Order: sequence, then structure tokens, then C-alpha cells
Amino acid sequence: MELALYRKYRPDKFSGIKGQDHIVSVLENEAKTGKISHAYLFSGSRGTGKTSVARIFAKALSVSPEDTYEIDAASNRGIDEIREIRDAVHTYPYSSKYKVYIMDEAHMLTPPAWNAFLKTLEEPPEHCIFIMATTEQHKLPDTVVSRCECFAFKKPTHQMLVEDILRVTKAEKYEIEKKSASLIATLADGSFRDALSVLQKIIHSSSDLKLSHIEVEKVLGAPKESCILEVLEGIAEQNTEKGIGAVRKASEENADMQIFLKMILRSLRFVLLLRFASNMKKLIIDETGEEEFQKLSELAKTAKNLNSKTLLALLEAYSRQNYASIPELPIELAIIDSCNAEK
Repeated sequence: MELALYRKYRPDKFSGIKGQDHIVSVLENEAKTGKISHAYLFSGSRGTGKTSVARIFAKALSVSPEDTYEIDAASNRGIDEIREIRDAVHTYPYSSKYKVYIMDEAHMLTPPAWNAFLKTLEEPPEHCIFIMATTEQHKLPDTVVSRCECFAFKKPTHQMLVEDILRVTKAEKYEIEKKSASLIATLADGSFRDALSVLQKIIHSSSDLKLSHIEVEKVLGAPKESCILEVLEGIAEQNTEKGIGAVRKASEENADMQIFLKMILRSLRFVLLLRFASNMKKLIIDETGEEEFQKLSELAKTAKNLNSKTLLALLEAYSRQNYASIPELPIELAIIDSCNAEK
């Protein structure tokens, strides 16, 4: 069975962790000085490196694999499973100074399980270290959070994701355009894991070693760039028919409407940034490429009715899309409202 790319290229050293310098520097120092806590809480959105950092930290403390225990709290969330852990912590490590328990999705534990775990978490044996990872810290009891050394993981920047996609693609001996890597990064929503999972899907669908932009768009269910620009041009010209026509065209090409609207929002944001924050020009070029940048720049100069109200209308459409029975409808309504706002 082929190893998933996100596992194949998962960092195994602190130097391979990107975008979490505020955490890495502290943990590296703790590992060197031996001034370590008995419980850690890693929080942050999915695919930001929480479990990878936990494993690397255990390795930095010279904890062997046989003394490192990974627990999926989503599958082991009850009081009986926690009682087993509570009893097991009192046995000594096999070959290391410490036993490290890495608990993923910690917020999934039940309240009775947490109650059973609290005493152990507060006063564990000296040879035990607990590292809990969660995407939803607010669901954890305050009594648990207060007993841990807490670290908040940041989402990687768009540029970090693009660089990672380009690096892995090259290592796999494939070719990809930078604008394709940027599209994958945009839809990965700040997750290294999601970005590489999408890249693997694209690689599997390709018949050769060149991943064309058309292939990338097709696999992602992303609309053509021309459809996105036509929606913005339709609103700019107050041409409802043109804007809705672009939505129909994207739908006929089987574009995912949620991704379509996300890409429209992205482009409109760039238009507004180019108009009101010109110092972000280089960042926008990096995320779009020269051709798209030129078209967005022209809209920023001429389409004054592409404004914050338009952005708010499209954001409202995005929030409605999850429960819309007709996926195109929220986008069409936003276009109608925006085109007729000044009439």
C-alpha cells in the first residue's frame, strides 16, 4: 500500500517544523535543560503539526518508540479507557527515562472520563509526560487546561503551503505550475495535511509527470479563472445577466459551488487590497500570478462599485450555502443584490 504523502513527508526534527517557531524554541530549550512539564496542551486547527511536534518532542527527550503511546481520544473516549491509562502510568518505562502519552483529539473525552483523569493529570508519576492535542480547546474543562503548559499552533501562511506543495511535488518527480500550487494552498485552508492529501489525489489522476492547471482545477472541482472574473465584471458593470451567466457556466462544468464562491471572495479581496493597501502588491502577485494579477489590478482601478458592500453580500451568501437546496442560489442572489444596489 502506498504511503500517504503527508505521512511520507511528515517532519521528524524540530528544524522541519514550519511556522511554529514560538513553540519549537521553547520545547527545544526544555529538552536541552531538562526543565519539562508533566502535561502539555497543543491546540490549533487541523494539519498544523500538533502530533508531529509531540512526536519530535518525545524523540528530543530520548523517549523510545516503545515508551511513546499514542491514543486517539475520539475512539477511546470513555471512563473505562481512561482507567486503563490511569493504571498503566504507574509501570516504569521499558528503556527510557520517561513514558510519553500523546492524546489526539483530546476534546472528545467524555466528562466522566475527564473527572477520572484529573488526579493523574495533576500528580502523575515522575516518569510520565502527557501531551494532549486538540482542534477545539474551548471544549476542554478549565480544570484540565489550568494543569497544562499550553501552546497555540498557528495556521501556516499561504506562501508556506505553496513552498511545501512545490517541494513535495519535486521530490515525487512531478511538475506543477506555481499558480496550481497556489490554488491547492488556497483550498487547503491552512492545513499542511490537507494540501498534501489534495496533491496526492491530483498525482493519482494524472497520466504523466506534468500536473497541468486544467487537471488541478478538475480534481479540485474548482471553476475556471475566467468564470470568477466574469462574476466580478458582471457586478462591476451592473450586468446581472453576465454575472449569473458565469455562475451557470461554472455549474455546467461541474464546479463545486462552495469552492467557486470561495474563489470569488478571494479575488474580490485582492481587488480591494490593491485599491486600499497597495503595499500588499507583491503578496498578491505571489498568490495569483502575473496574468490574473493584471486583470485584478484593472478591476481595482475601474470598478468602484466592487466594494465592501459587495464583499459583505458574498460573505452572506457563503454562510447560507451549507443549507441552500440549490447550490447556485446564494451566489445568484448576491449578484442580483450587488448589481442593483445603486439602482
